Amino acid sequence: MKLFLKDHALLVVVHCLQLLTIITVYWLDGYRNLGPGLYGVFLSLFLLTGYLVYRYLSQRKFYQFLSKPLESLEESLHKSGNTPLAMALDELLKSQYKQYQQTIQSITRNQENHRLYMDRWVHQMKTPLSVIEFTAESLDEPESSNIREETERMKFGLNTVLYMARLRTIEEDFQVKAVELVKVVQEVNKENKRFYIRNEVYPQVEESREGITVYTDEKWLYFILSQLINNGVKYSAGKSNRLIVSIDERDGAAVLEVTDFGIGIPQTDVNRVFSAFYTGESGRKYRESTGMGLYLVKEIANHLQYTIEIDTKVGSGTTFRIIFKSFAS
Repeated sequence: MKLFLKDHALLVVVHCLQLLTIITVYWLDGYRNLGPGLYGVFLSLFLLTGYLVYRYLSQRKFYQFLSKPLESLEESLHKSGNTPLAMALDELLKSQYKQYQQTIQSITRNQENHRLYMDRWVHQMKTPLSVIEFTAESLDEPESSNIREETERMKFGLNTVLYMARLRTIEEDFQVKAVELVKVVQEVNKENKRFYIRNEVYPQVEESREGITVYTDEKWLYFILSQLINNGVKYSAGKSNRLIVSIDERDGAAVLEVTDFGIGIPQTDVNRVFSAFYTGESGRKYRESTGMGLYLVKEIANHLQYTIEIDTKVGSGTTFRIIFKSFAS
């Protein structure tokens, strides 16, 4: 009703001004008998009211359609009325919906092609890196260690790119099963053994009890833990030689913590560390920081329904805490 009144307000105003103009002309012409004039005004307003009532009743569905927001795009395909204006709007919306669907399909195909290309490119790059790493083993020190250090950095970066590309279709890439947390931690530590030695930071694994298990996707959890441990080691190097990975259960949930004793995160950066490309004050001190690691951690955690918490103090270190809702045992 409000939209209908707003749409016809100008018509009512113009009609009233027109009647007032006619009466004024007759008055200025010397006609002083207002009775017939007022009767004519009444009839004119009566006809206008009848016209507005008829128009509202005939186009009520159309105005109701325009007044409420659409809950889905498919609702725009429903008929909004039988009047010429409503039918023209229906045709326009159908045409627009068709173009929108075509655009979405094109974007989806492009994204899928890009993801497939990134997957293949990352795997292709891993092969020459493995060859370089194998060749470096036959070289003398320190050349051998330097080359392997750089290849490890490139591998870590390639994995980040790969998981970022897969993030778009993460719902299709889930494989939820019972995962023992300590085994994932051990796999990450085994993969990063040389990284620990090079930075002289060594992780300690602490369990409140053996066999704490959660229902999750092991591959994505492995990536999250790798990112958190990599950050902990990177920001602890030269300040502390230890990093603690603890597995505990609290209030009926499994908790995995990665605690470093490095430079910490300023409080001004804490609320933004999970933003894409945000490196913060600490990150700017390290050229390798891209601002994407913790962003991916947060995005993946949201999809897996983890809760991520941060406790940090500048100069004392940082604790990243993962709380698992799907606690198995």
